[in-house]
Amino acid sequence: MSKHIYINMPVADLARSIAFFKALGFSQNLQMSDDSGACFIVSDTINVMVATHEKFRIFTPKAVCDTNVAVEMLLNLQCENRDEVDRLVASALAAGGTTYDKPEDLGFMYSHSFVDPDGHGWGLFCIIDTPEQ
Repeated sequence: MSKHIYINMPVADLARSIAFFKALGFSQNLQMSDDSGACFIVSDTINVMVATHEKFRIFTPKAVCDTNVAVEMLLNLQCENRDEVDRLVASALAAGGTTYDKPEDLGFMYSHSFVDPDGHGWGLFCIIDTPEQ
């Protein structure tokens, strides 16, 4: 059995976050969604759970990070190709996300990133197939 990962993130505005992740093309798992949180399917083994601050606080005794002044986490997602990296960044920007860098081509890897409306950083990359030397 393959292991699944569920990334849990606090969000200030659940409706805005649902619209954002749908704009990225992620499918919502309605069985795992309610008026305090939503689950999005990123891949066969990766899911993103967004929860209101009130709901998120049920799972931890610590304060929710203020992403305006501190980094809560950085997520890195491997994409299939450059087009997917660029499409996801463009979709994120169109849906209210931001970016703080430019695409980077290292020869063997291409990357770019975005920050979602709640300040969570997403690094997107793909490994570039190079011919054998």
